[in-house]
Amino acid sequence: MKTTLLEGKKPAKFDKHIIGNLLLNQSTPDEVRQEKLIIGVRNEDGEIYRLIGATKHNSFMNAIEELFDLGLTDELQDTDATQDGCDAIFSEQ
Repeated sequence: MKTTLLEGKKPAKFDKHIIGNLLLNQSTPDEVRQEKLIIGVRNEDGEIYRLIGATKHNSFMNAIEELFDLGLTDELQDTDATQDGCDAIFSEQ
């Protein structure tokens, strides 16, 4: 899986836990957006500051499970639609 921080956005306080729990390769925003499935992560200001891209559905589901384990909430959990180019958007709520 690939990840990138979006320029000008402040990482969330819990970001170090994401990096610690998921096996992610640093990449550019363009490379991450080319992945099949995209997870966005919001900071305390409500801005998406990190993107995580997964090639395989299995990797995507594993990442989602880890983010839930960190106590984060998926805003798109009850919909099949994408939002802001993301298949899931996690935040602290």
